[in-house]
Amino acid sequence: MSEFETIKASRDNAVLTVTLNRPERLNACPPQMAEELFAAVTDLGDARAVLLKGEGRAFCSGADLASNARSTQTGGERAKASLSRYYNPLIQALTNLPVPVVAQVQGPAAGVGCSIALTADFVIAGKSGYFLQAFVNIGLVPDGGSSWMLPRLIGSAQAARMMMLGEKVHAEEAERIGLIYRCVEDDALESDARALAERLANGPTVALGAMKQVMRQGLQADLATTLSAEAEAQRQAGNTQDAAEGAMAFLQKRKAEFKGA
Repeated sequence: MSEFETIKASRDNAVLTVTLNRPERLNACPPQMAEELFAAVTDLGDARAVLLKGEGRAFCSGADLASNARSTQTGGERAKASLSRYYNPLIQALTNLPVPVVAQVQGPAAGVGCSIALTADFVIAGKSGYFLQAFVNIGLVPDGGSSWMLPRLIGSAQAARMMMLGEKVHAEEAERIGLIYRCVEDDALESDARALAERLANGPTVALGAMKQVMRQGLQADLATTLSAEAEAQRQAGNTQDAAEGAMAFLQKRKAEFKGA
């Protein structure tokens, strides 16, 4: 894969592992990192699942505010330009990936780091992990799609708490209120996240991608539109080799061996 300066990327057992790699800055995400993340996740190759993680004791502490300190633009204009050019395309790319995404969170997932984590289909956090939207403390508004994601994940009251009060949500509570998939012990985080990513990578890839697409569309669509989308997705999945293998395995009372095609 391409050589990167702020992240690491590798493929193993059909899992693309992408690691935010600025541990000395708690993996704060400058525009360069957003660009490199975009490049990595849009170069899936033969990967059938993506695992997002952070190096060291944090997932991502947010955008790197110091990286643009020398810009001649005003703060607001600089922020809008960076979001439009770097961060928003990354969030859309992660959200629209045709394969499952697992985020492995330890320590802070703050600001845009919180948004990056929550684009994943499954977020697993260690007990040291927490999720934070602290923009209110510096007179700014949440970005990275959090204004769209948070109300849909946890409802408007809890979303307002995170965004307007800037309160941390620790991993155990995050699981309880439905913000994330699971909270685990810190020493189990690495193995549990990897096991889940590999399980998904060994699944029926076309069907999983269709599930993602229909669920995302269903957040905006009415029942009739969603029923139609499900029927079309079922047509596509039903014509795959994996569907034939699944049916045969069911009849033979054995575990299906999916190939992703």
